[in-house]
Amino acid sequence: MTLLSYVATAVISGKTAIEYLYSAIAIPVIPVTVVLLLAFALLVISGIKDSAKVALGIFVFHIVVLIIFVAFGGWYYLSGGHSYFAQNITSTKVLIASIGGLLPALFFGFSTSLLGVSGYESSANFVEEQGPGVFRKTLRNMLIGVAIFNPLTALVALNVMPFDVIIKSKDFLLSDVAKIMGGTIFQYIIVADAFLVLAGAVLTAFVGVSGLIYRMTTDGCFPNFLAKENSKGSYPFIVILFFLLCTSILLITKGDLLSLAGVYTIAFLSVMSLFALGNLIMRETRTELKRTYHAPLIFVLLAFGATVAGVFGNIRISPVNIEYFAMYFVPAITIVFIFLRLDWFFQFLLRFTKYLRKIDEFVLKHFEDLTSGRFIVFIHHISRLYEILDYINTNETGRNVILIHCNNGNKQQYEKSLKELKEVLPSLQKAGAFPHFNIHVVYKDEPFSPQLVDKVSREYKVRKNRILIGSIHEEHQFDYAQLGGVRIIF
Repeated sequence: MTLLSYVATAVISGKTAIEYLYSAIAIPVIPVTVVLLLAFALLVISGIKDSAKVALGIFVFHIVVLIIFVAFGGWYYLSGGHSYFAQNITSTKVLIASIGGLLPALFFGFSTSLLGVSGYESSANFVEEQGPGVFRKTLRNMLIGVAIFNPLTALVALNVMPFDVIIKSKDFLLSDVAKIMGGTIFQYIIVADAFLVLAGAVLTAFVGVSGLIYRMTTDGCFPNFLAKENSKGSYPFIVILFFLLCTSILLITKGDLLSLAGVYTIAFLSVMSLFALGNLIMRETRTELKRTYHAPLIFVLLAFGATVAGVFGNIRISPVNIEYFAMYFVPAITIVFIFLRLDWFFQFLLRFTKYLRKIDEFVLKHFEDLTSGRFIVFIHHISRLYEILDYINTNETGRNVILIHCNNGNKQQYEKSLKELKEVLPSLQKAGAFPHFNIHVVYKDEPFSPQLVDKVSREYKVRKNRILIGSIHEEHQFDYAQLGGVRIIF
């Protein structure tokens, strides 16, 4: 769903950016949007990434422009400019009555308005790269910005333009409002601001989805070729695939922003609901995790209820949105489940290839770790042994486990730990714990490191996503990212 959220973000932002340009310069919107998406795809493949300084510059310019926009709106009202506010309130009353009353109108308005408070999920995807306390400040600042500018810009638009014209100008509303209040020059300023902000969102989508799919690929959710990195440090296959997805959904929906917004809102709110659900689950299952902040239970429940209500509200507003969403979600989740259970697939395949010697040899040679159900575990101490074996037993189908024990400086101490490990295993299995596992213990007379992980992976012909690490300790001084797809069980 996060992938769909990124797809819809890129398409909505790209098309809206071109719509704003169209309000000032007559250009073909759909073809130019495809060109814009292609341009950012090529930039990301060439190694271009988000720049904090550029992002800060765009943000400051955007805030200044919004302040000027609201100020112009206040000046327009106070100077006696023609006001459509009373007329629009009357139209709104008619609309509310047609919907079924005030409560349904508030519910549907709440559901659609949630599209305007997006961005939390992007910040969450980069939470590991943020300094202490930055994530909470992100949420706070977004809440303040949304609470101030969203209602004010809406009030300005309702005052300056009639309801039917607002509907016609929905794709570039602020541009038309700016032209009425401040003339062509101010319109061009709004267009430039909108294009910069929305183009930045397209770049963020490409960069963010690269990290997301790379992480999922190294976890075994997608084919390994997607994680192939070029000399610029980017992942061209991921970027190309994402560009094709964005282009296809743009063409299928014919650029209908309401349909695109519906797909995005369902995906975005579903992700936010899963964040809240994950919080509730981890409260019970991972109580030992260190936390800098404990969210009150009532807030988590309210957030979960609000986002779930938003999902159903957007589906109720336009049921066709769920069709567009399912069109992409079902194939994506099917591919993920297939790759999560590739070992089952290859074991099933081997039943037939045994009659075809060449194919059988190829499958056995290139997918030995999958066909044999083999896992490698780097274990630091026997205290983690049961937890690791239980993890494999619960989450995987593999039954051949190789335990790697390293010498991290004190050879005598680690030889003692190795002896304890070899002694406890027979007792553990004799007691009835994991008797179906085929376990081998191997001692490596060198310290644990990403280089050793690569070496062991090649030696035993095991993919990185089938290598587990019991835990990372203080003496292991390196970036987790250097492990390249290895799973760490803290």
